[in-house]
Amino acid sequence: MTSNVPEEQMSKASQPTVVGRGLGGELRELRETRKLSLRRVAARLDWAPSKLSRMETGIQGIPAADVASLLVIYGVTGDERKRLLGMAERSAETGWWEVIGGLSDESRTLIRLEAEATSVVNWEPLLIPGLLQTADYTQALMRDGGVEDEDAQSRVAARLGRQAILTRPTPPDLLAIVDEMVLRRVLGNRRLMARQLRHLVELADRPNITLRVVPFEVGGHSGLDGAFALFDFPRNRSVVYLDHKLSGLFLEEAPQVAFFRRESDRLGKVALSPAESVDFVARVATEHERE
Repeated sequence: MTSNVPEEQMSKASQPTVVGRGLGGELRELRETRKLSLRRVAARLDWAPSKLSRMETGIQGIPAADVASLLVIYGVTGDERKRLLGMAERSAETGWWEVIGGLSDESRTLIRLEAEATSVVNWEPLLIPGLLQTADYTQALMRDGGVEDEDAQSRVAARLGRQAILTRPTPPDLLAIVDEMVLRRVLGNRRLMARQLRHLVELADRPNITLRVVPFEVGGHSGLDGAFALFDFPRNRSVVYLDHKLSGLFLEEAPQVAFFRRESDRLGKVALSPAESVDFVARVATEHERE
């Protein structure tokens, strides 16, 4: 199916600009807001200007101690200082994805975005959202998709690692909207699907996770042409991620993001309420268990 996003907007997508976001992008914005040159800041810290440049563009990691030094120069204190230092600490903790083989550049970028997002909206018409998958479901998905065993192991490990953001002290808010087809399509076997759906019910009980289901009775709707994920951040512009078979596409222009925000609103209008959705998922799980 084809997307309703205008082609000229799609062509503006650029992964490198997305990679340079996160902590480095916020520090660059702080420096520019204070009208400080890169060389001047680097000189005050006795750093090479190239070091600070690499930090700001996301090429080089940023230790919490270096972040603290920069925040002194920028005069950042209080809650904002705590938030940025927390980002630096999480960045060090979540760098696990850099040592896992078999991941595309798009997958690594997606993991970085998830780690820094404060809210995520994920629409899935065909599959359980990656952040909510069980290991067995992911393994079945890889196997049925023809992924080689070696690559499959890396992808399963990465997918489970991504889910750690949902249980950290300050987790993002996740709104997962799925089509009824997601619940009824059997991967592996019915027992596996029942366990996966029970897992969804348990996750939906967490205060930061909301589950919505678009039932078959809705008929045709605007979400049938593909999945998307919408990420919001404390300071940076929002980003939309479109997952394709051979690559991923990141959109960050304001009209692109606005389109998908409206799309999520449209899906919300035809989806069951959170309480109805949880009950619906539980009923389908029972059906899988009985068959």
